[in-house]
Amino acid sequence: MAINISQLRRVKATEPPRVLIYGPPGMGKTTLASEWPEPVFLQVEDGTPGDLEIATFGRLSSFEDVMDAIGSLYTEEHDQKTLVLDSLDKLEPLVWSKVCADNNWKNIEQPGYGRGYVSADSYWRDLVEGCNALRRDKGMGIVFIAHSTINTVDDPMTNSYSRFDIRLHKRAIGIFQDEVDAIFFLNQDITIKTDDAKGGNRSRADGGGRRWIYAAPRPAFVAKNRYGIPDKLMYERDKGYTTLSEHFPGADVSQAKAA
Repeated sequence: MAINISQLRRVKATEPPRVLIYGPPGMGKTTLASEWPEPVFLQVEDGTPGDLEIATFGRLSSFEDVMDAIGSLYTEEHDQKTLVLDSLDKLEPLVWSKVCADNNWKNIEQPGYGRGYVSADSYWRDLVEGCNALRRDKGMGIVFIAHSTINTVDDPMTNSYSRFDIRLHKRAIGIFQDEVDAIFFLNQDITIKTDDAKGGNRSRADGGGRRWIYAAPRPAFVAKNRYGIPDKLMYERDKGYTTLSEHFPGADVSQAKAA
């Protein structure tokens, strides 16, 4: 059928957000994700903050287990409103293990020239599509959690510099950067203070204890959002989702954890 101008229509974003939260250990990534409405956690790593009570299938030890859990949430009746995958970087070795098993490789490097990582793309996309189906057909929000690493950026317009990045292979990072609606970098502000010491000055880092959600990219870290969220928001426990959801389409703040 031919396309014509009468088919034009206006649309607005109405589906729940897909976000990726990353940062150094101990910054509160899991705690922030737990504030989303009725979250169910797909845990592929040990460790949950001791004062949190979460809905979980328990530790999932294979890529197949993760996909089965997604399938269960799609086919069975439940009241969960958010899927949280904790964490992507702990899932990555399970993805590689599945790729290697399916191709009879000893490890992801065996095929050479990066072909193992290229083969992993389709498995990551299967995961993303499963999450998208939950979002599209079940109305579930999606939260991916990842740890951070520090990489060197060779910028052709300036000197090389270091930045925080998502702790995944660069091909996987590309898939999630393209797919999610927001990437939030969670960290403390750090200032360098210089003390007079015997024999010279001594520098020390001071974080001040406050944690921040960064929602716009900077040379020092990766971030983005499609919702007009301010570049930087202070994170207060039990108020993080409420603050962010003011910008999410159709968000029901009453479903979030009570502040």
